[in-house]
Amino acid sequence: MKGLYLVEPVVALYAFSTYLTYPLVPQYVYRRLWQQLTNSTYPVSDNTSTCANASDGDNRTFYFQEVQEQASLFSLYSQILSAAPSLLVTLLLVAYSDRAGRKVAIVLPLAGTLLYTLSLLLVTSLRLNVYLLLGASLLSSLFGGLGTFLGGCFAYVADLSGGGGRGMTLRIAGLDMMIGLLSGAAALSTGYFLRAVGFGGPFLTSAACQALVLLYAVFILEETVGRQDGDGADPGGLGGRAAVRQMFSAIYRMFAGAGSQRRTLLLLLLLIFTSFSFASVGSFSLMVLYELNEPLCWTEILIGYGAALSTTVFLFSFAGVAAFTYCGASQLLVVLMGILSLAAGMTAVAFSKTTPMMFLARVPMSLSIMPFAVLRSMMSQIISKSEQGALFALLSFAEVLTANVSAALFNTLYAATVSWYPGFVFLLAAGLCVIPTTLLGVVCVLGVDVAGEDGTAAANDHERPQADGDAPQDHSDRDQLLK
Repeated sequence: MKGLYLVEPVVALYAFSTYLTYPLVPQYVYRRLWQQLTNSTYPVSDNTSTCANASDGDNRTFYFQEVQEQASLFSLYSQILSAAPSLLVTLLLVAYSDRAGRKVAIVLPLAGTLLYTLSLLLVTSLRLNVYLLLGASLLSSLFGGLGTFLGGCFAYVADLSGGGGRGMTLRIAGLDMMIGLLSGAAALSTGYFLRAVGFGGPFLTSAACQALVLLYAVFILEETVGRQDGDGADPGGLGGRAAVRQMFSAIYRMFAGAGSQRRTLLLLLLLIFTSFSFASVGSFSLMVLYELNEPLCWTEILIGYGAALSTTVFLFSFAGVAAFTYCGASQLLVVLMGILSLAAGMTAVAFSKTTPMMFLARVPMSLSIMPFAVLRSMMSQIISKSEQGALFALLSFAEVLTANVSAALFNTLYAATVSWYPGFVFLLAAGLCVIPTTLLGVVCVLGVDVAGEDGTAAANDHERPQADGDAPQDHSDRDQLLK
């Protein structure tokens, strides 16, 4: 049976199943830690605040602060244990997908995610020690993680979007939007799901969805890259020194084979991408803890509403990318507006002390996802098709690295500052947006920009040798990228 070249169902169902558990894990850990530290049942309320059912007096404030600190440190330990394996596997799998095929970078992370969700279900059902989840995080990271999965999917889309330009930008932004919409639908249901059947129901549903999407990826999704066994690839599989050498060689050639101006552009865009990701991921990772804390003290229903509203950012960001692209706006301008949107939104969160204010804080950050899609597309257009895997491996590596480092740093700072000002970390995230904004200014000063035409720019420089058997490259439009 002939397969389908549709990676969108994989991304959609993966986003839905993952976000069924993502908002619930910190809540589950929070409740278990509350029970351990206070020897009492976690205060569950039908009201808009769990603080109303908490014990009165100074003990209430002490318990909330203590549980906040312990939950933040738990998140930190989880990030540290999963960081190193996930980084290495992401770099290896996505770069190797240039030769072994994109599905290797899609299927393995799906299997790891399913393994972690089954561990959640087991710990929840049997009331095992909550710290076993740290071991589950480490084990699942050996299969890669979200960065590996998205790197493989974005490279898959880049293979199919041979024309590049606006088409590639919109399709990559479309994947981001799909992640947002499906994760929003999942997040909206988590609170009601949790209240109706407890934690086991969402975890079981998530595992079933992940098993289904894994079967689709293995048996239905068509490969876009033919396996190259006769030209130095490791025919025995992913293991071995040859695969590792090939991985680093592909990334090295991507930079070494480019001209100085193109290399400068690629490095600047990569720095903008990582610095913006650092501020974005670090701050978003603490939203649930911030909402559980005083004075908000949100219930699981409100957390579900908040998470769903946050994911509409993906929809508005896609609409923004489509509108600005249609109007022929500079891609650098689109990136700048996204950075400013994040800074404004995090500043609003830092000063949100009531439920309406916390909901309204999502409005200024409605365009904050735009830079990711645009920057990925810009970098993809300036390298050759045979190097897409190496590029997205590097991007995924950078994204996973910054995500883990920023989450660790922000969780540490939150634990240290939660007693005197919980909103400090969000002000810090807003301040860190100065870095990608400054780098964006450097790109403008150097006169390097990406044109908004429909055509794609060729990625090869004149001095890069043409591989044997490659089709002749058309360099007529290569100067569209560089001004």
